[in-house]
Amino acid sequence: MTTFADLGLSPKILKALEKTTLKTPTPIQAQAIPHIMQGRDLMGLAQTGTGKTAAFGLPLLHRLLDIGHPPGPKHVRALILAPTRELIAQIKDNFEVFTKGTAVKVTMVVGGASLFKQAQALSRGTDVLVATPGRLIDLLERGDVSLEKCGYLVLDEADHMLDMGFIHSLRKIAKHIPLKRQTLLFSATMPKDISEIADTYLRDPIKVQVAPPGKPVERISQGVHYIPNGDKAKLLEEYLKKHPGEQALVFGRTKHGSEKLMKLLASWGFKVGSIHGNKSQNQRDRTLTEFRNGELDVLVATDVAARGIDIPTVRHVYNFDMPNVPENYVHRIGRTARAGANGSSISFCAPAEMGELQAIEKLLKAPLPVVGGAPWAADIVAAAPKPGQNRGQRPGNGGRQSQKLTAKPQGQRSGAGGQGRPQGQGKPGGQRAAKPQGGSFAPRRDAR
Repeated sequence: MTTFADLGLSPKILKALEKTTLKTPTPIQAQAIPHIMQGRDLMGLAQTGTGKTAAFGLPLLHRLLDIGHPPGPKHVRALILAPTRELIAQIKDNFEVFTKGTAVKVTMVVGGASLFKQAQALSRGTDVLVATPGRLIDLLERGDVSLEKCGYLVLDEADHMLDMGFIHSLRKIAKHIPLKRQTLLFSATMPKDISEIADTYLRDPIKVQVAPPGKPVERISQGVHYIPNGDKAKLLEEYLKKHPGEQALVFGRTKHGSEKLMKLLASWGFKVGSIHGNKSQNQRDRTLTEFRNGELDVLVATDVAARGIDIPTVRHVYNFDMPNVPENYVHRIGRTARAGANGSSISFCAPAEMGELQAIEKLLKAPLPVVGGAPWAADIVAAAPKPGQNRGQRPGNGGRQSQKLTAKPQGQRSGAGGQGRPQGQGKPGGQRAAKPQGGSFAPRRDAR
């Protein structure tokens, strides 16, 4: 069995690891660490929850320990870029554990926090800077940080950075970093654009892959429940009540819709919070802390949080809205079954979301098991509002769905009510489909 000592890591790092739950390297760590310690550029492909942070963090810190003197004012020795504030905070927390007892300094900069305080923290220089691209560009343009002596660049969750439109920011930042550097790219999936990034920024990289891109961990039981859009909230309530005291993540598509759902669940007595782009950094941090400490049982989130939550106690993931980017499905359900635990994921699929479901199954190369209802007939799918009509700001989840959510506490799903709610989808086609949608009550009986 391979150990961290076998990989040649510094005794100081090994001592810090003794106080953590990391006892033996995961496959991505065992394969990546030796190449990184040799100075090779590397592209690592591994699903979420497999230990990518330690895979690049431990060898990077090993190399920094050999330098032996502090960085100059405003200078950065190693830069780690990641797409979300939650992920940045998670990386920083891990690095602080790894560097305990060493002189290595780790600094975090993200949007939504004081630019002045971040500039102050960087004025003395730092060994490792963990940053979101937008805030780093702000600091570069102000002259508050210099990357001219940065010898290491890490792109974490590179595929998600592409999804969020950070490719232009990456180009701006790369111009400030010397060409003579070690570059590491880590991703859970391998879209075509990732290959282009690798060709542009990596030199003769080693490729390490420990699982097929997009393949969820086997410890997650997955399923799809076919349900009219207007009935999703009550179905979610049933699932949550079947697992009292077990933590659950619920993913919505929009900020407004997720907030509406959170308030509805709270009105039904659930201990629930929400995180999304309309929340301040302090609000998001506080909610995550409450969820991590067990003060909340349910967290409603948008995809902005899908890769930044590493809470081993999450047992259930519910896709209240199907993700419109199939790779995001993998990242969502990867929030459960962490640290060797088991987990479950249920996706709620309305007629208008059949296309998203089919894209996910194509990515997984397997159909999701049906746990309720039956696949929607072609005529119902054709009559349902199309994504371009119901996914945006008008009406979107914050419009069509939020109207449904506010109506939920007033009655149970009986025949007439079930037929009436799907008509709220708004289009004439949705009205024609109302009877077959509302009449499909088998999914809800199966869910109990």
